Amino acid sequence: MNFRALQAFVEVVRQGGFSQAGKTIHATQSTVSKAVRQLEDELGAVLLDRSDRNTLTAAGEIVYRRALTMLAERDDLITELDELRGLKRGVLRLGLPPIGSNVLFAPAFAAYRSLHPDIDIRLVEHGSKRLEELLLAGELEIAASLLPVAEDFEWQDVRCEPIVALLPPSHPATDGSAAALSDLAAQPFILFESGFALNQIILDACARRGFTPEIAVRSSQIDFIVELVATGMGVGFLPRMIAEQRRNPAVRLVPIDDEQMEWHMALVWRRGAYLSHAAKAWLELARLRGAAADSPPQ
Repeated sequence: MNFRALQAFVEVVRQGGFSQAGKTIHATQSTVSKAVRQLEDELGAVLLDRSDRNTLTAAGEIVYRRALTMLAERDDLITELDELRGLKRGVLRLGLPPIGSNVLFAPAFAAYRSLHPDIDIRLVEHGSKRLEELLLAGELEIAASLLPVAEDFEWQDVRCEPIVALLPPSHPATDGSAAALSDLAAQPFILFESGFALNQIILDACARRGFTPEIAVRSSQIDFIVELVATGMGVGFLPRMIAEQRRNPAVRLVPIDDEQMEWHMALVWRRGAYLSHAAKAWLELARLRGAAADSPPQ
């Protein structure tokens, strides 16, 4: 089976069309179309419904899932053989989310660069859901994501923080030491964009309390969300350590009376994947820094 044809098929699905896929893999639209057609002929099954915006058929779903695994295994094979031959390319393919990376990982970057100056860090920034997709596709070795994660991944703990509510000073819930989530239900919520795992933590907590919140707006910018709360547009949510960094005189930080509303960050990688020396060095540095941060002063 031709790996280039598999890659072309995967990119058509990811990018939503043949033309966009061609731009991603640096091929013409006709080349991509021909590669997918040859793959369909080889497998004896139609993989894409061309009459419905190239949606996956039942056979296409199976092939797409298997293709992601095969392509990831191919990349692992090449990396492992290169390291065996002594051709260490010194590349760390790392994915980080926009929320919390400045606090948790920026200092680690400086330390990692000092220890391993010849390693090229190729950083990708997305929400946790997209980063996990890239891990499964073999495009990243390691990513930071919120727990829990699927059984497809192994993980190493980084930090756990309670989620706090961001409220305007006039909100009744600012009178107490903590607020029940149901006390916030009357106000619209200001959430992050759909690819952020923090959203699901909040929505799951609302479902446990028996309500579905009205969503006023979504944004990928923390500072913008804080400012929207300050204008009285709605209720925002952030991990406590990040909220404390974004203090605003017109916003109150209120703990939520729900022990399950936690922001638990971890470094994750595909289960059973071969990790390069660069990736192992990043995990070890993160582990040591985490252990040092948790140790009480002597």
